[in-house]
Amino acid sequence: MNRIELSKKKFEELFGNHVGPLAETDPDLQEMLNHFIFGEVFYHGELSDKLRELITLVVLTTNQTLDQLQAHVFAALNIGVSPVAIKEAIYQCVPYLGFPKTLNAIQKVNEVFKAQNITLPVESQKTVLEETRYEDGLKVQKDIFGDVIDQMHQNAPENQKHIQNYLSAFCFGDIYTRKCLDLKTRELLTLCILSALGGCENQVKSHVFGNLKVGNDKTTLLVAITQCLPYMGFPRTLNAISCINEVIPENK
Repeated sequence: MNRIELSKKKFEELFGNHVGPLAETDPDLQEMLNHFIFGEVFYHGELSDKLRELITLVVLTTNQTLDQLQAHVFAALNIGVSPVAIKEAIYQCVPYLGFPKTLNAIQKVNEVFKAQNITLPVESQKTVLEETRYEDGLKVQKDIFGDVIDQMHQNAPENQKHIQNYLSAFCFGDIYTRKCLDLKTRELLTLCILSALGGCENQVKSHVFGNLKVGNDKTTLLVAITQCLPYMGFPRTLNAISCINEVIPENK
């Protein structure tokens, strides 16, 4: 099949009989969108459609493109992504976007869930206790980044140590230890979030390294960033690829 036939097939798999919002007012733009996103990008590489939709959801959340987020929540549900997995992908955004933007996204997710008669709240995926969240988070953090984490804590000025503590306890304790999404998926989503944010190249490079540590190879990272492309544009995509190439040169 050519990309036009492929796009029709993929669009129907994701959205059913729904017609794109621009079909009447801007048919050329709708055609470009459908053929590029659903006829090319969705077929590039070996990622599952479920993982592609989770990546799409976190990038749309990062961009705060909330109408499109709702459409892709519907698509994710339509291809069998669980409500819990959708929620966990959005929760993964909190340490990088902050609470207000994440709450904006969650409200839109909940509107779709209610329309689909999905019971709220979904089952909690929390695993840490108040007494263990720091140590549990520190362990996950070191599993991903190694002993450099101890150095970061030791070398932080006294008036900045609380930031390192928050990073271990909140980002990695409260978020990364949650169930449903495994560590490889969470790290891949984090890379996509940071790439979509822009201006986070140092953190992108750190999480390229982190992705390697948890088992995501360069091919997987490039396919994931390609999936982000239609939603974050070429400049941020090229910046992310430069970070990947810096950490993992092409000749290695």
